[in-house]
Amino acid sequence: MREPRDPSLRRSVALFRAFLREQTDPEHCYGLLARDAVRQVERHVPLAGRTVVDVGGGGGWFTEEFRRRGAHAFLFEPDVRELHAGGRRPLGAVVADGYLLPLADATADVCFSSNVLEHVADPHTFLSEMVRVTRPGGLIYVAFTNWYSPWGGHETAPWHWFGAERARARYQRRTGRPAKHTLGENLFAVHIGPTLRHVRSREDVRLVAARSRYWPFLAHAVARVPGLREFATWNLLLILRRCPS
Repeated sequence: MREPRDPSLRRSVALFRAFLREQTDPEHCYGLLARDAVRQVERHVPLAGRTVVDVGGGGGWFTEEFRRRGAHAFLFEPDVRELHAGGRRPLGAVVADGYLLPLADATADVCFSSNVLEHVADPHTFLSEMVRVTRPGGLIYVAFTNWYSPWGGHETAPWHWFGAERARARYQRRTGRPAKHTLGENLFAVHIGPTLRHVRSREDVRLVAARSRYWPFLAHAVARVPGLREFATWNLLLILRRCPS
């Protein structure tokens, strides 16, 4: 079946419906998301024969999709539990921290990270490590859920708007189990404005695109409006190009 174009209302609805089934059908949810993300990368670089580094790719859905498109893709994930999520055993995965990837400088043609930045305490160092392992002229793909997004609290959203601890307490009362994410431990309040300012201030990368990853229209425009973008972007996608040394 032909995949919906990006951006489009049909695509956004399909992704949203898949997210609603994340817990019950992760293969469908993350398979669709992987196909969508890899197509976004392929707009900027042909993948056949290229080396792709997937940082924090969990169960390997993105890595597998890159390989299906002909890339030499490698998964680096710090959490063994995430590697085996849904009973999966991704081939060729390396247990490694995104702050210190076991790779030489300028190894990757593409360095890819989907929904990881909000889970690291020092996003600037994380980004620097992604830049380090990317060759000059190579592509860096970073997408993350910003804190004031309706999904910023992850499983506790949107109640995180009224306080992270209150949202966690409500989640436990409603489900009978503690929330997976705790603000300041494995979830951090990352904001769009400061992230864009940091990226634009760097001399080792060029910003190719900054847009809402899922928004069905005006995907680039909504990320340009200070204040509004912190709520309306939902998930920020950054496409960066490594500058020549």
